[in-house]
Amino acid sequence: MQKKERYKLLIEYFTQHFPEPETELAYNNPYELILAVVLSAQCTDKRVNMVTPALFEAYPTPEHLATATPEEVLPYIKSISYPNNKAKHLAGLGKMLVEQFNSEVPSTVEELVKLPGVGRKTANVIVSVIWNQPAMAVDTHVFRVSKRLGLVTKASKTPVEVEKQLVANLPRELVSKAHHWLILHGRYICVARRPKCEECPLTHFCAFFLKNFPNIPDDPENKLGG
Repeated sequence: MQKKERYKLLIEYFTQHFPEPETELAYNNPYELILAVVLSAQCTDKRVNMVTPALFEAYPTPEHLATATPEEVLPYIKSISYPNNKAKHLAGLGKMLVEQFNSEVPSTVEELVKLPGVGRKTANVIVSVIWNQPAMAVDTHVFRVSKRLGLVTKASKTPVEVEKQLVANLPRELVSKAHHWLILHGRYICVARRPKCEECPLTHFCAFFLKNFPNIPDDPENKLGG
């Protein structure tokens, strides 16, 4: 199957079944989202959502966070992965937002990556979710799913390589939605260790499935054991 056909089938399925995907991180404004995304690095959204209400209450604005030390932030996020580093990132992020960005979350990737704890993936999430820009944040889920489905070449070794191929092959207006489609599919169906192929609605064009289960007809209604 050609890559172009795989993208076509991916878009057809998700636009029909999940036309308006959203991040699972809980937030009310760009400031809260950037804190949540920084905390979500190597941590589940569910865990992040458990700690952010108290964090947001304690530091409701960049000005509040700018006055905090990492030691003061730490108790609010101690159950998050790498809490010490992230406490430093958040405290530094608050200060930089106030001092360099007039307490506003920047709207470009180039400016966002200057903030502590904000790498390209985090920046892409922000511009995609908040400003609906055609940015593709490639986390472990997007990296895994796009390669298994055959949306990117096997030779793609880095998140940036995967990002460029996905953006090049997706309609501009669907890039931000496809980011969520791939993440959620990887989180709940195409999991890392034992992908749930028997539940997957994409097996009829999935390169991984067609390679590992060649005797099962290429039919969207077929499932393992069905």
